[in-house]
Amino acid sequence: MNIRRILLAAACSTLGLAVSSGAGWAAPPPTSVPISSSQTGDNTGQGSNFLENLTRTNFLLGDLFGLRTELSTLGMSLAIQETSEDFGNFTGGMHRGFDYDGLTQAILQLNTQRAFGWYGGTFNVSALQIHGRNLSTDNLDTLQTASGIEGDRSTRLWELWYYQKFLSEDRADIKIGQQSVDQEFIVSQNASYFINTMFGWPTVPSYDLPGGGPAYPLSAPGVRLRWRPINPVNILLGVFSGSPVTNNSGDPQQRNPSGTSFPTNNGALAFLELQYSFPAVGGMVYPGQGAPLGGTYKIGAWYDSESFADERFDTQGNALASPASNGVPLSHRGDYSIYAVADQMVWRQADNPNRSVSVFGRIMGTPQADRNLIEFTMNAGLVYHDPLPNRPDDTVGIGMGFAQVSNQVAAAERDAATFAPSGSFNPIQGSETYVELTYQYQLRPWLQLQPDIQYVFNPGAGIANPLVPTQRVKDEAVVGIRTNILF
Repeated sequence: MNIRRILLAAACSTLGLAVSSGAGWAAPPPTSVPISSSQTGDNTGQGSNFLENLTRTNFLLGDLFGLRTELSTLGMSLAIQETSEDFGNFTGGMHRGFDYDGLTQAILQLNTQRAFGWYGGTFNVSALQIHGRNLSTDNLDTLQTASGIEGDRSTRLWELWYYQKFLSEDRADIKIGQQSVDQEFIVSQNASYFINTMFGWPTVPSYDLPGGGPAYPLSAPGVRLRWRPINPVNILLGVFSGSPVTNNSGDPQQRNPSGTSFPTNNGALAFLELQYSFPAVGGMVYPGQGAPLGGTYKIGAWYDSESFADERFDTQGNALASPASNGVPLSHRGDYSIYAVADQMVWRQADNPNRSVSVFGRIMGTPQADRNLIEFTMNAGLVYHDPLPNRPDDTVGIGMGFAQVSNQVAAAERDAATFAPSGSFNPIQGSETYVELTYQYQLRPWLQLQPDIQYVFNPGAGIANPLVPTQRVKDEAVVGIRTNILF
């Protein structure tokens, strides 16, 4: 069983989030929460059994010297995962070189039914320890950053929430507390196999929402409601703090370095997402028909009620680049975006159902170019499961991402070129595109290796190289490897 299958089993049993509901993951790799001590195998981490069981236990440290068994008696589950990466660019960028970065995730959950007989409830607390350097900042200067685990070095609270199922057949559930929105909204299940950040939390909210939005490694207080009126359809509604930080100036991760500020003094960020899945929850498969080629389709929108600065004009109507400008951007109330996501299996081998090919696509845009850096983004790709003989848990994928800078930002840069000294270099931003080829090699149930290649066209959408101000940042070839270890 590979890491992602373990996560699906944990999610379905512990959180009641059916696969067909479109549940997925964001940029950081998924971490499984064992729903019982039986998932740990016989590995106790003691004596010869430790080495003997490494090939068949789902977790490197098995029962954690008996800790998982003790927690299970209390209705609690613990998961720890270390993700380590070494990535570098051998062409283009501001300069060339390699960086190491890493992320330790820890998740503790309490199942209320196992703990004290209350059906359908889960308490969740998770923490992050981010270490190493940031290649995208150090070398690449891209809009669509190379790795989903990159962030400021810190040890921080990530999520703290309570989840409760209700109505007959568990047709509704609610989640209340500190949440990372990228865990449930705008998610493509197949895109989660890739490493580039923007296969998780898209470029539009990353750059247009205050503080980048409540997404890894940040979160915000809020309420999320899911309702399944008919089996194929889920309606997801969430209302969260308008920003993951109390002060939107500066680096949001530094403004909330421990993850414990719980901001509520901002506006509101609302999400609405409609999800359609085939086959539906509880759908029947009849003898001789074979399993259908499943798919999940989503449409949604978000609205943030905070104030947003104009990208081009000041409060007096002058161009911000003009010497006559007062330097205070015009303020706009509110911002919104609409999006669509599709995941579809397109082929499955008749005598080996595990071998299959799926495709995905996601688009998102905002018509309010006057207050947004990015006005359109797109991701698409193909994922091939079980690609090689005797490698049933491996996955290979190829995908791409595209981000378009808003026309008002481009107009502001043309203003800057107009007022700049004669002969100076003033590039105008347009769009940035990357492609990624990745392979997940399941070496052990608890150990996954993922070599990865990315190529970025027009990095930063055509910005000047800060180290060579008379040239644009050149196209980048990025290579590296990620390691996931479940403890």
